[in-house]
Amino acid sequence: MRYFSLIKSDLEAVFERDSAARSTLEVIFTYPGFHAIAFHRVAHWFWVKGLKLLGRIVSHISRFLTGIEIHPGASIGRNFFIDHGMGVVIGETSEIGDNVTIYHGVTLGGTSHSRGKRHPTIGDDVIVGAGAKVLGPLTIGHNSKIGANSVVIVDVPPNSTVVGIPGKIVLKEEFPVYPGLEHNKIPDPEERVIQALLERVGELESKINSLKTAKKKSGKKGARETPVRVAKGS
Repeated sequence: MRYFSLIKSDLEAVFERDSAARSTLEVIFTYPGFHAIAFHRVAHWFWVKGLKLLGRIVSHISRFLTGIEIHPGASIGRNFFIDHGMGVVIGETSEIGDNVTIYHGVTLGGTSHSRGKRHPTIGDDVIVGAGAKVLGPLTIGHNSKIGANSVVIVDVPPNSTVVGIPGKIVLKEEFPVYPGLEHNKIPDPEERVIQALLERVGELESKINSLKTAKKKSGKKGARETPVRVAKGS
């Protein structure tokens, strides 16, 4: 019964976050992201029951049919939504909270060959943009957003936005909260640094020009005040 409860929550997540979804039948038959999580719920059940080969077989079938690879060992919470989905890879020790949205091309990958925890932990209410890579046993805090094509290699505090390669963290206090993942509103920390440098260079140039002007005026004044000496015997 828990399986059907989880699947129902995943189905509801589609309608909550995809305005293109028109009917339950459409989602059930045409949404690869929904197919992938439905397969994963079965594969994960086999995995935790010790039937690891069966879990891997179900996972492999899902990958073949959907283009989405979720290791059966990955733990995924309720209301999970993969939009479009092609190319998504979720590693074995990944832990994903509730109400998480992932777009196509996302990788939750590992950075170690050890058998311990080597994949990310994603908090609740997180959005991971298209093409983003979250690598290693790091933690993405609740209510955070990962911008498209960002590469995240450090922990991300709650209520943050991450952009760039490597990912730069912008806290909620520095940037207004906005609904969803509106990429046109995501800040660019590097742009802000460059802008600050340009402003500083402008200030320094202004000061240098002021000093040059003052020096010229001082030189002209000194030249007028210097008496002309006539050589003796001329």
